[in-house]
Amino acid sequence: MPAAVRELSAPTLDEVRDAARRLCGVALRTPLVRLHLPAGAPEVWLKLENLQPIGSFKLRGAGNAMLSAPRDLLQRGVYTASAGNMAQGVAWLAREFGVPCTVVVPDHAPQTKLAAIERLGGRTVKVPFDRWWQVLVEHEYPGIDGLFVHPVSDPAVMAGNGTVALEILEELPDTDTILVPYGGGGLSVGIAAATRALSPGTKVYACEVETAAPLRASLAEGRAAACEYVPSFVDGIGGKSVLAEIWPLASTLLAGALAVTLEEVAAAIRLLVERSHVVAEGAGAASVAAALKGIVDARRVVCVVSGGNIDPAKLARILVGELP
Repeated sequence: MPAAVRELSAPTLDEVRDAARRLCGVALRTPLVRLHLPAGAPEVWLKLENLQPIGSFKLRGAGNAMLSAPRDLLQRGVYTASAGNMAQGVAWLAREFGVPCTVVVPDHAPQTKLAAIERLGGRTVKVPFDRWWQVLVEHEYPGIDGLFVHPVSDPAVMAGNGTVALEILEELPDTDTILVPYGGGGLSVGIAAATRALSPGTKVYACEVETAAPLRASLAEGRAAACEYVPSFVDGIGGKSVLAEIWPLASTLLAGALAVTLEEVAAAIRLLVERSHVVAEGAGAASVAAALKGIVDARRVVCVVSGGNIDPAKLARILVGELP
């Protein structure tokens, strides 16, 4: 028999506001910066989560999960399954708390992110992608003790992620569209839940890369579906399927899924460097690529630039017009 699907609730507005108070002094309130485009284009703003101390939004979710966990469990150590950014968030806070940190990473994780984990004092366990994905499904990895911080399907993580929406809507309350990179769904669902409570008319779209777009496939089939997965330089998003426990939330809270090509992501990375002096990783630029491609009826768009942890060699190739 197939394993039962875990029940998962979207964070409430009170839970997101509690997370914001908990994260004060831990995660930065990141700036909203206008992306200047030619006349006639929609008004596009950048929510620069790449400026967090670890270079990505993951400090919000990891911070809320760890700060709200029982102290005795936390003292036994923490671990997560991550391609890099959640790992850095967990390792950053583990170092602050003085507890051990272990990260299960897929074998294609970029060296830049692996080096950052080790620099923060984390230990890595490298496994094949399929085994790594199994950790996300099962919420555990045998042989590692302590608190498991799921990078996606954790109510405290989603509530922490939802604080991004609080900041966006406080500064730009008439935002009509928010574009969010979609990896496992924890960021987009957290933002969408808070947005629906504060501004029901604002649409939140997930942004995927065409080489790994499980949400687009799932919305087309009306169920959590699998898709073809091709590794690429866009390593922070994309998977083989939508997590079963995330599907009910993603399918009801999100306005849709927008898929972009690797070429469009690379063009967005170049544009961000040239126009805004912003360095985004592939996942972080996916939202900008979607905005440049165009969204029907969008007037004021906020793109969540989720992270900026990209290998310098890959960035250099992109800036000269190549695909890494």
